Amino acid sequence: MKLEKVRNIGISAHIDSGKTTLSERILFYAGRIHKIEDVRGDGDGATMDHMELEKERGITITSAATSLQWKDHHINLIDTPGHVDFTVEVERSLRVLDGAVLVLCSVGGVQSQSITVDRQMKRYQVPRIAFINKMDRTGANPFRVTQQLREKLGAEAFPMQYPIGAEDHFEGVVDLVEMKSYRFSGTEGQDIIVGEVPENIADECAEARVQMLDALSMYSDEMMELLLSEEEVPLPLIYKVTRDAVLAGATPVFMGSAFKNKGVQPLLDAVNRYLPSPLDREIHGNDPSDETVKIALKPDPKEKFVGMAFKIVDDPFGQLTFMRIYQGTIEKGGTYVNQRTGRSERFSRIVRMHSNKREEVDKASAGDIVAVMGIDSASGDTYCLDRDQCTLESMFVPDPVIKIAVNPKVRGDGDKMSKALQRFRKEDPTFRVFTDDETNEILISGMGELHLEVYIERIRREYGVEIEVGAPKVSYRESPTKEVAFNYKHKKQTGGSGQYAHIVGKLSPLESISEDSFEFEDHVVGGRIPKQYIPAVEKGFRDILGKGPLAEYPVVGTKIDLEDGSYHDVDSSEKAFYTAAQGCFREYFKQAAPKLLEPIMNMEIEVPEAFQGTVVGDVIRRRGLMNSNDVIEGTCVIKAEVPLAETFGYATDLRSMTQGQGTFTMELATYRQTPSNIQEEIVEMKRKEREAKK
Repeated sequence: MKLEKVRNIGISAHIDSGKTTLSERILFYAGRIHKIEDVRGDGDGATMDHMELEKERGITITSAATSLQWKDHHINLIDTPGHVDFTVEVERSLRVLDGAVLVLCSVGGVQSQSITVDRQMKRYQVPRIAFINKMDRTGANPFRVTQQLREKLGAEAFPMQYPIGAEDHFEGVVDLVEMKSYRFSGTEGQDIIVGEVPENIADECAEARVQMLDALSMYSDEMMELLLSEEEVPLPLIYKVTRDAVLAGATPVFMGSAFKNKGVQPLLDAVNRYLPSPLDREIHGNDPSDETVKIALKPDPKEKFVGMAFKIVDDPFGQLTFMRIYQGTIEKGGTYVNQRTGRSERFSRIVRMHSNKREEVDKASAGDIVAVMGIDSASGDTYCLDRDQCTLESMFVPDPVIKIAVNPKVRGDGDKMSKALQRFRKEDPTFRVFTDDETNEILISGMGELHLEVYIERIRREYGVEIEVGAPKVSYRESPTKEVAFNYKHKKQTGGSGQYAHIVGKLSPLESISEDSFEFEDHVVGGRIPKQYIPAVEKGFRDILGKGPLAEYPVVGTKIDLEDGSYHDVDSSEKAFYTAAQGCFREYFKQAAPKLLEPIMNMEIEVPEAFQGTVVGDVIRRRGLMNSNDVIEGTCVIKAEVPLAETFGYATDLRSMTQGQGTFTMELATYRQTPSNIQEEIVEMKRKEREAKK
């Protein structure tokens, strides 16, 4: 396999933009499957949605990997979910991919989850091309979608194709580079009819080509000169410059209708032509002995092996670890070192995945994405040939926003349930499991109701355990709202050596509040508190932030300035200063007028125009703040910020308000102060819970 002919790509998009349908067509045209199945069909369901739950719900829950050949290129393809609840699947796929296809709906355009995916692509600097799907839908408008790419995502977007007809009359596309028309015939659109540009759109196509070349000339002086002197730009130059533009962050736009089998083959050609091979990406690892030192990794099979475990799946045959190989070669039965644990592990089998089917291979080398069996790793672990060779930056994992209590209905099923929870926790870093110290309840937390609902359903099916689910709990936060000066002495005199620590300073709120915002500043001068005790003071404050005095929620947005204090030559110790910091926090935090903060969700709701008034009224009733309310082609798109506490059960409510036609997505926006009447209710409820336990 020549590395310049390898493409590692992902397909990402908003819910229901047609990612899985597009993947299905790609596999069919590449000869990987011989019959097209639909996402929601009576047959076996789409190849990439292999879980029973995915087939029933018609959604993608886990990202699935496969590989295929297209015109002498080897493509590793990952189909990712669209729901924000499964956002970690997109996150970890983009972390290891070289390029991506951003799929957009020709009617919906750039939607909330498209913005999230765009942010993830930018985070890992993944070059991409855009594919405007569903061109056969009523209200299809690729020009508006391209405009939205520029305005909403700030993308350098330009069409490489022009549609022949639209909606019911969508026939195919005109390639603006070669100025040829492509129409698709045959039972599955497998026959491509190449022709001249239709006369009725010749002028528009000529104009669109000028705009395309204009956009591309920004990436090439040579092309700019040819255009200024009004000379013809040779085709090889257009292809080369488009590729350079993609690598520099531009987004060429292609279009078609995957469901109607139109426009998929030219998209595959574009993947081969414009998206990067492993050779085009600069990948750096960190030196384990000094994190600031970067190590350049070469996609060379002969170099020392470096790979990243980016996804873990437990199946009946054991743990399957998906791995991207950045450098070197791995062999079946070889031993490699997990850089996090320092343990040597044997790769007993190496398999190439095709959704949930697998083909065994003896070895795999740089640029490949394979799955390994026989190792015990976590998501994001780096594997190398030697110990302390190199570590790769792990992926970003968002924090969970919702938690619920779970209990098995039959007591004897406790072991099975905990086995399932441990497995899912290992597979999915955004799924957390913990036990409430006071109630001894098992709590699970995740990215949304759908996320947890899917896991509960999987426990029922895969482990045969019926589960009782408690009411969802919101992860509130506590934060001070005013500055307080503190002066706290900790004295303890019992038999033997005593404890003495004295700290003086101020506790104040921070301007910006993020998930983990705590600052500690040491202004002690003249050795009033010896330097060796300062870290113990900071640790004391940090360790008590987990449970605030208001309603036992984590404390954020707090700054401690340590200004003065005193110590005792014999009785002072690190432990004494640690205890003093904790006692000081308990006593003074209450004086800082603490407020509860609640998670606020960015919500995007799509409903038919007729239901606009009802849905908007309902959002306001839920303490929502309206951001925008637009009507596009009879569909109303409402964007609002709604407190998470008011969104439980919203999917059901929205369906009943809109006769089943409304859809919505949401993701965490920020934390904001809870209204005082609601804060009082929460504090009172917590007090009653505490008393009930006594």
